[in-house]
Amino acid sequence: MIIHMPGSSNRAANVEHLLFSLPKAEVIEAVNGRAVAADLAEILHPGDLHRPNYPFPLSPGEIGCFLSHRRCWQRIIDADWDYALIVEDDLALEPPLWQDALTLIAQQASQESFIRLPAKHREMPALQVSQQGESKLFLPKMIGLQTVAQVVGRAAARRLLTATEHLDRPVDTFLQMHWVHGQPIQTILPNGVSEQTEALGGSTIQKRKTGSKLSREFKRALYRAQVSARPQKA
Repeated sequence: MIIHMPGSSNRAANVEHLLFSLPKAEVIEAVNGRAVAADLAEILHPGDLHRPNYPFPLSPGEIGCFLSHRRCWQRIIDADWDYALIVEDDLALEPPLWQDALTLIAQQASQESFIRLPAKHREMPALQVSQQGESKLFLPKMIGLQTVAQVVGRAAARRLLTATEHLDRPVDTFLQMHWVHGQPIQTILPNGVSEQTEALGGSTIQKRKTGSKLSREFKRALYRAQVSARPQKA
């Protein structure tokens, strides 16, 4: 499933390429957070649903991104798939490593799986599960940010939908909170995944910054330290 906002003309050509490159691909229309935010007052919260509190307000783009991933999770359940690959429309692939990652997925993925394929190589293993060529499937101590590509199983999708009926932080930040949603998160690195955000016109998630840069960086560092204090364990 390729998450794509139909009006995003800069990314249309990449979407066509991904439809050709990915197995059994389909486009999932992204949710326009700005259009729906006013109707979601009852489910949106100011970062205080879970501990640690999230120190920044959700932007319309972050709301739309979260709801787009929830739409994909629901699609997995409705279609009764064992698992599916969910990608964002700025995804780029390096074939040799990507093929190794696909082999690992075919060997290891199940209805219970949530497997990240991040563009940034920042995660350290708590436990290695399997390896194909250079690519390693492992349980990371600290779950990374961004959601450019991930494999989600049907049971995992159901678990995450139940845990996200109310929202108070971005989807990637919420996924780090394994102690809240109860879903083990695995990672494949290296994986052949990169993102073309800047080449395709920049991020579609525009966030209005509040407070001084020093204050924002302090709040971000404090929040990350609190999350790091709760690693996944083998």
